[in-house]
Amino acid sequence: MTEKITITQIDAFTDRPFCGNPAAVCITASPLPASLMQQIANEMNLAETAFLVRKNHGFHLRWFTPVTEVALCGHATLASAHMLWERGFLPGDERAVFHTLSGKLTADKVEDQIVLDFPAKPAREYEDQAVRDLFGDMHINFLGKSDYDYFVVLARETDVINLQPDYARMAKIEVRGFVVTAQSENGAYDYISRFFAPSCGVNEDPVTGSAHCSLAPYWSEKLGRSKLTAYQGSARGGYVGTEYLGERVKLTGKAVTVMQAEMMVPEFEMYDKQ
Repeated sequence: MTEKITITQIDAFTDRPFCGNPAAVCITASPLPASLMQQIANEMNLAETAFLVRKNHGFHLRWFTPVTEVALCGHATLASAHMLWERGFLPGDERAVFHTLSGKLTADKVEDQIVLDFPAKPAREYEDQAVRDLFGDMHINFLGKSDYDYFVVLARETDVINLQPDYARMAKIEVRGFVVTAQSENGAYDYISRFFAPSCGVNEDPVTGSAHCSLAPYWSEKLGRSKLTAYQGSARGGYVGTEYLGERVKLTGKAVTVMQAEMMVPEFEMYDKQ
């Protein structure tokens, strides 16, 4: 026998289909086994698949890449909030509350945008020659590490745009991912970034909300402003508004639903409960 799971695919940090960062979102009446969630995420083959279950006055939320569970994900949280309001699980004027591995996270709808409240994860200066070697003769203004990622500030915006990483070498370094950034040179936004996580099964993540938990503190302090606009320069691209509040960071973006489908899976009981 099989059971049906409704999956909604949403492009986050964009107002147009096929841009931003796609995430799959599943909401179920009871928690799924971790092994099943991982297999569904592998089947979807997106940067993240989010799994939701009602809990107290909010929702329990977990995020999986195609190969592993992660502790924090911005774009799939934004996509989850979008789905809850769009499909009527929450009234449009009600805050979405998520219980996660990174504590309580919230999302609010403000006109046509979604505002996430996330923990700040500032990068601390951290020297690692293996990481420097990944960037060859590019000038690095700052090399650091946050709770999750290496944090690399390059001298020029064009260096970030033109970067062609060696994913095999990156994957050998034990870290969730690499945030690579530079100050904007064209005035359309304050800073640009890209994010690479080959060890998590995602060579380049199109738009990475959680990376801005480190980017916002760094650039707010450098530029002397708490509110900034960022562009993630992947092939799909996407915009993130940030506000640095000390212990917290607010991330603002839009989302659009591109697909809804039913996945047929074997009975949940066949999977080991985890």
